Amino acid sequence: MIITVLITLISYNPGASDESPELTGKLMLDNVRLTNSGSEGPEFRDVEKYLESFMRKWEIRGVSLAVSKGGKLIYARGFGYADTTTREEVQPFYKFRVASISKLVTAVAVMKLAEEGRLSLNDRVFGENAILNDTYFSNPKDKRAYDITVAHLLSHEAGWSQRWGDQMFMPVVIADHMGTDMPVDTRTIIRFALDKRLHFSPGTGRAYSNLGYAILGLVIEKISGMPYDEYCSKSILEPLGIYDMILARNLKEEKAAYEVTYHIPADVLPKPSVYGTGELLSPCYGGNDIEALGAAGAWLATAPDLLRLLLAVDGFDSRPDILSARSIELMTDNSRGLAPAGWKTTLDNGTWWRTGSFPGTAAMMKREADGTAWVVLLNSSAWNGPG
Repeated sequence: MIITVLITLISYNPGASDESPELTGKLMLDNVRLTNSGSEGPEFRDVEKYLESFMRKWEIRGVSLAVSKGGKLIYARGFGYADTTTREEVQPFYKFRVASISKLVTAVAVMKLAEEGRLSLNDRVFGENAILNDTYFSNPKDKRAYDITVAHLLSHEAGWSQRWGDQMFMPVVIADHMGTDMPVDTRTIIRFALDKRLHFSPGTGRAYSNLGYAILGLVIEKISGMPYDEYCSKSILEPLGIYDMILARNLKEEKAAYEVTYHIPADVLPKPSVYGTGELLSPCYGGNDIEALGAAGAWLATAPDLLRLLLAVDGFDSRPDILSARSIELMTDNSRGLAPAGWKTTLDNGTWWRTGSFPGTAAMMKREADGTAWVVLLNSSAWNGPG
């Protein structure tokens, strides 16, 4: 439900006309700390009223919104509270968990490695002569796993579905099956999946898969020789002037500097701790393992930084893209009815978007055909499943 509402919110577009002024000074797309004061003015008053009404209706504690037009940032502002206990107001420099928007980061990293000639999208992932060829991933139960390619993982065609649950959110089952202690790491989750049959032959169907993007994180590590987040930072984010994006941690006491606090409705039940302590913990903090999600959903980011990333892969010439036009075309291709690489939806009319949801957070980024782009991040939500 919250993602549907986000789509409605982000489609409300009265302030992003050709007459919208570019905000200068501290609101330029550089590595500076943006504040709410830089976006004060009448141009976005209608948007702000709409957003405040939206927050009241859905009991959203805090929101960060960033908007660009023609490659230039024209608005960046926070609403509500980053922490309701301390009454800290959300500012544009506050970080939020962005959940599956992380998949766009991962897809860009894969395409970057492909452009560098370090992998091919047709490379096989598992097997003796494949990318992840160490013995831990050898001898899958379903030999069709040997046919999985990098391209299959990018477009959710690898053969896994969520028919029996999302592998990234069943740590107790996996720990019991694998005979290991909790928390279970990403490698263990992948090995668990390889011990099961695929739901369809690679390349013959499509099913949204967090697991597939978690595997891509290991592919990036193997090819680059660097930790996943380090490669993304060095090769993609830092060249764009993005220095504050990091991977999230599970527990509240592990919050990053300037990270918001997350909120879920009171009727959402706690879950067994992913650390195997027997405690019942909030799904926001220790009841789900965001760290194990990694490349599938673990990034923390500010709205302006995500907007900066979006503008680097939007295919427009208003700002230089970090990928070639051909790579961006491949990432957004929907001609075969397949999921775009990293994006959630790419329409023929030039509208692209990516959503993300996790207990206590919801996020969306959107690129319009007219050169407008939006990012909106929330620190409150129920959660209706992976996405």
